[in-house]
Amino acid sequence: MIKGVLMTVLSVFILSSCDDFLNQEPLSAVSPEKYLQTPSQLQAYVDAYYVSGDYTGDGSIPSASGSGGQSPYHDDDATDNQQGTNNRYIKDSWTVPQSGGMWSFTRIYALNYFIQTVQPRVDEGTLSGTDALQYLGEGYFLRALEYYYRLRKLGDFPIVKETLADDQEILTEASKRSPRNEVARFILEDLDKAISMMNNSVAKTRISKNAALLLKSRVALFEGTWEKYHAGTPFVPGTSGWPGAAKNPGYSYNNATEVDFFLTQAMDAASQLAESLPLTANNKVVNKAGMTSSNQYYDMFASHDPTAMGEVIMCRLYKDALSQHYFNHYLYHGGQTGYTEQFEKAFLMENGLPWYASDSGYAGDDLINDTKIDRDWRWRLFMLGPGDVKAIKNTTVYEYFPEAPQVYASDNKIATSTGYIQGKGHSMDYNDQVLGKDLTAFVVFRAAEAYLNYIEASYLKNGNIDAKAEKYWKALRTRAGVDPDFTKTIAATDMTKEVETDWGAYSAGKVVDATLYNIRRERRCEFIGEGFRLDDLMRWRALDQLNGFQLKGAHIFSEKMLPLFGNLLKYDQANDANNNVSSPGDSEWLLPNRKTKSNQYYNGFFFYPAHYLYPIAVQHFLITSPDGATPSESTIYQNPGWSTVAGKPCD
Repeated sequence: MIKGVLMTVLSVFILSSCDDFLNQEPLSAVSPEKYLQTPSQLQAYVDAYYVSGDYTGDGSIPSASGSGGQSPYHDDDATDNQQGTNNRYIKDSWTVPQSGGMWSFTRIYALNYFIQTVQPRVDEGTLSGTDALQYLGEGYFLRALEYYYRLRKLGDFPIVKETLADDQEILTEASKRSPRNEVARFILEDLDKAISMMNNSVAKTRISKNAALLLKSRVALFEGTWEKYHAGTPFVPGTSGWPGAAKNPGYSYNNATEVDFFLTQAMDAASQLAESLPLTANNKVVNKAGMTSSNQYYDMFASHDPTAMGEVIMCRLYKDALSQHYFNHYLYHGGQTGYTEQFEKAFLMENGLPWYASDSGYAGDDLINDTKIDRDWRWRLFMLGPGDVKAIKNTTVYEYFPEAPQVYASDNKIATSTGYIQGKGHSMDYNDQVLGKDLTAFVVFRAAEAYLNYIEASYLKNGNIDAKAEKYWKALRTRAGVDPDFTKTIAATDMTKEVETDWGAYSAGKVVDATLYNIRRERRCEFIGEGFRLDDLMRWRALDQLNGFQLKGAHIFSEKMLPLFGNLLKYDQANDANNNVSSPGDSEWLLPNRKTKSNQYYNGFFFYPAHYLYPIAVQHFLITSPDGATPSESTIYQNPGWSTVAGKPCD
């Protein structure tokens, strides 16, 4: 009985997605045989899979929308870049779910239906023209995006290219997980098809050929570096501990070959973009009350429409009451998030030297704004410090961030968790600060990523900085207002200093070389606040060394800053629940997770290797086992370090 019920659930789950979608369309009364016959119908279908509603980080195209002020700008929370809420560093907080999870095929099957219906019509000529090819290409892109999400979160995954009959044997066989390198190759195949079909003449709010090229470089770099740094562990095929070995007997895998393939693919796709797309200029203008000029580099993330900027490949626009969001309403005050002191230390001085170099000119961090003096302009522009104006447009009453950052506040809306306020995406239009009225665009893809992807992939593949990588790296540093001579920085880099503040200084528990580290530093600083950090740390295997790591905020107990707070700071209370900051006995710098002992991270961050991937829910093992009750007999296998017992944490 249980087997029958679960099998029915699976078949309905898989086969209903297409009809459910068709029922949402204006032409819902038209049969599937008569649908998807015109470019406008193709567009209507794929439009629904761009995503509607809140962004949840589930593999859909990201946006600024989300309940609780969520957006990719918060995806860096609980990394060494940003302080914020996340449970990934608590062993028992991640447990095997009974049902649900990321093992989902709803949108994959809907996109399979679209592709398997439209591709033959294009091949036979009943559907033709650039518009039809564009929308079919978008279908391949969207399926690739769905698979990329599962690759990042689950690793090995079934490759299903078509809708399936409601047959237990067929569905069970289709649920077999393919090795992750095969999944990644399948994603690249879909993206190659998308690239061959799409063009760049579409609006930048749509998926384009350039968007597919950038996603291809991203996927290839992710997989190439994942397989490089996780080699020899159960997270890569070909090891004795790989859980897929029994289900894939005799599978042949060569790590060096696969890594080289993916790095080559990343380089090729990235260079096509980097050679043709310029970076948006930084005129080094900081927003001030009453000013009329602007900085396009800042505005690329904080305007209503950045589509005219050459660097922008794709963005989301919010032009009406139905699409407004509220990211800036929270950012306007602090949003109970903030950059870390460890992140502040990553940024170079304008002269290209690290902060600790004897002749760097670093002004210290006794005051928050001191950290901006003669610094990389990405820190100066995108970290909002005391005295920075909150809005300059559609207001005559200017507000400023307070001299004493509200690290002590309990209200999530007005507090900053570290004192270093996140500024990427902060609109200078006061109207965008109103709850639910934010029209600030969100940049989905931009060319700078291609520059960075090429630099990293080429160095890992060839062991040197080639002419293209040199050109791209210098362009990024010049835009950041930093001496373009990266060799000067490499020579001045002291890895014993960098390991104290940068998780990316490690791979597999070992310190990387200074050149690779500075490539990673460039990526970290360029993507300030954009949500790339966690994926980078995962693929670099840069979390193994975490053992009680404490995130730091501003230097609140310095002689210069402490008097600014007056009597607002509460610490070392008899009842520590009354504390609003950490104790100066622990550190002169704010330790956001040590205000009270009830904080789950009071003793710091500890990482568990199983957390590199998520567990698969028990339900899926039962559905695909012969008797509907024995997970070990399932065609599916669990991820490393996880059991098939619901509610159990990792090993």
